[in-house]
Amino acid sequence: MALPPILSERLKLPVVAAPLFIISTPDLVIAQCKAGVVGSFPALNARPAEELDRWLEKITTELAEYDAANPDNPSAPFAVNQIVHGSNDRLQHDVEMCVKWKVPICITSLGAKEFVNDAIHSYGGIVLHDIINNRFAKKAIEKGADGLIAVAAGAGGHAGSLSPFALIQEIREWFDGPLLLSGSIANGDAVLASLAMGADLAYIGSAFIATKEANAQPEYKQSIVDHNADDIVLSSLFTGVHGNYLKPSIVAAGLDPNDLPESDPSKMSFGSGGNSDSKAWKDIWGCGQGIGAVKAVDSTECVVDRLHEEYNSAKQRLKVA
Repeated sequence: MALPPILSERLKLPVVAAPLFIISTPDLVIAQCKAGVVGSFPALNARPAEELDRWLEKITTELAEYDAANPDNPSAPFAVNQIVHGSNDRLQHDVEMCVKWKVPICITSLGAKEFVNDAIHSYGGIVLHDIINNRFAKKAIEKGADGLIAVAAGAGGHAGSLSPFALIQEIREWFDGPLLLSGSIANGDAVLASLAMGADLAYIGSAFIATKEANAQPEYKQSIVDHNADDIVLSSLFTGVHGNYLKPSIVAAGLDPNDLPESDPSKMSFGSGGNSDSKAWKDIWGCGQGIGAVKAVDSTECVVDRLHEEYNSAKQRLKVA
């Protein structure tokens, strides 16, 4: 099945930038889209809720102005991530804002609800749902998602535990629609490998933390550069769902990264005010296992250019048409 035009046209390379909690703001999204990859941000990053309307106006307006000035090199589309979880008391409002601004792509996480899919479809948008196993993938498509984001082992944020080889293979046995792969993708070789496995696009997050436009502390950005896969810890303590985090930030919080307690998933909270636990862990730095490929804090444009060069070199090396 061919990709919908929104995911196949106007992209410099087959990459969607993952929405990063706190880190993704309009400046990063706009830079990603101008550089030629799908930019995205979590709706909950815009706080208070009223700020989301202003964020969407800024992104929509600036990209439209860029496209008018660059008709031969228009920007890539952007996406908004919605946390579809019972504790998110902003979901209805945030979906309404996406409808108001006709957000091209909606990324849904931690649940699947038909009303979200219907709302995005009402104006021609598409919904991509992130999943960590084949069972959740089937549920998402049954409820109306247009495509899937396979979150495999090694991903930053709420990471899966399955090998990308197994996860992609099982999904492709029954689903021929848009399929993205997430998990330790931080260079052009990995982007090409994602496509070779059967994905349509690569989903990249951690490499964009170490960019000048990212809303991250300088120490966080430099830590991405200075560390590698051996410095990543998988834990459910900080959000109630297993995720990958930088070991040095856990140590700095006074915790033993080799002896972290499990958290109660029922205590997750993604509402407008957050919770005391999430505030307590605000300096715990999430990222995926692919950070060894990140060698410097650079502009978003430079990161995308590097990925593009590596991707083309990998294709030539393997003589891929």
